[in-house]
Amino acid sequence: MIESVKVVSVPVTDQERAKNFYVDTLGFELRAEGGWGDGMRWVEVAPEDSSTSLTLVTWFESMPPGSLQGLVLSTDDIHATHEKLAAKGARFDFPPREMPGGTQALFRDPDGNGLVLSQLR
Repeated sequence: MIESVKVVSVPVTDQERAKNFYVDTLGFELRAEGGWGDGMRWVEVAPEDSSTSLTLVTWFESMPPGSLQGLVLSTDDIHATHEKLAAKGARFDFPPREMPGGTQALFRDPDGNGLVLSQLR
């Protein structure tokens, strides 16, 4: 049976711009980068020590850039993380607020993919 989620595809228009956002703004590590298939490029990023990574894709016609919504990223200090990311230029739809199950804030990558910053209770 399925044991884990390994990679989540994030649809983007510009892999270099997206890589810079995920690495420089969010602090993810670059796990892999290189040619892949017929002129395609594989760019894989992840939070340090995470078992799940993100691949920044441009080749899925059924996944237009900005169509990924609700990817949840956890933090142990949502207010400090929100301040740090906002200072680095992350665009927040709303700042941290209490929600069922914890505190959440919604922000977007440069293509409009919706990312949820979450701190559990």
